[in-house]
Amino acid sequence: MLRLATLASVWILGAGVGAAPARADTSDVSVGPQYDTTHVYVAPADMARFATAFTATFGGVASKPAVTKVTPTPSSTEWQAIQTPAGTVSLFGFTTPIPYPFGAERTGYLVKDMGAAIAAARAAGADVLVAPFPDPIGQDAIVQWPGGVDMQLYFHNTPPSYPALTTIPENRVYVSPDRADAFVRAFVAFSHGKVTLDDAAAPGAEVGRPGAAIRELRIESGFGKIAVLVTDGHLPFPYGRETTGYEVADLAGTLAKATAAGALVLAGPYVSGDRRAAVVQFPGGYIAEIHAPGGR
Repeated sequence: MLRLATLASVWILGAGVGAAPARADTSDVSVGPQYDTTHVYVAPADMARFATAFTATFGGVASKPAVTKVTPTPSSTEWQAIQTPAGTVSLFGFTTPIPYPFGAERTGYLVKDMGAAIAAARAAGADVLVAPFPDPIGQDAIVQWPGGVDMQLYFHNTPPSYPALTTIPENRVYVSPDRADAFVRAFVAFSHGKVTLDDAAAPGAEVGRPGAAIRELRIESGFGKIAVLVTDGHLPFPYGRETTGYEVADLAGTLAKATAAGALVLAGPYVSGDRRAAVVQFPGGYIAEIHAPGGR
């Protein structure tokens, strides 16, 4: 559905991820992180303000708005693709009620083959919430991972070709201690990825609880990066509302660009582990984490 074509504080519960399960006999269906889009839903009247502020903050370009249908049942939305060096957004401004379960999916992942991707997701333990359906240039589906994490999978009939990103954004996933290991095992098996961090005593500042500890895991795969934040759900606003973390070289300079363009800094800047970060709200209500490595 979402195309870039022309068209806590928690005191640690439980052990680590443990041994990875045997992979299902599936191939790697990922294409590349430059094709993975954060889904942003705003009111139609806010689309231009969001696109202007987002590109002013991160650079890049926004496509012209188009009116389209991105669900298998009747609906209508304005849509824009926003492509930046720090990550890609599919922006929606629905002019009709949004059919269930659309609006809850955080990310769109381009896959090489929809049938293979659905089989791999099911084999890894995902539920298929929306079975594959056609769109004008391919197919779409929505899957849900253990812990209630919804993601879209999409396929292009004609393979796209986009430049690599300068920095790869993080899909920021909040899950409970009860389902964290199940989520990680399932997504790693599906994505053919690897866990690059499993810190049972990560700084709680990452979720607005300085002085406490949380469990944090990081996953890297052909789909990009995921930060898994394992909490008891006792989260101060705005933590848990941000679905994507954007890496930049200069945090202070990026925040200055964001606020000049109409965004609000909701939290930070603060130091958390190996990064200095802030949480920002863009026009239209979209909330994002922005971070620079090395505590800069």
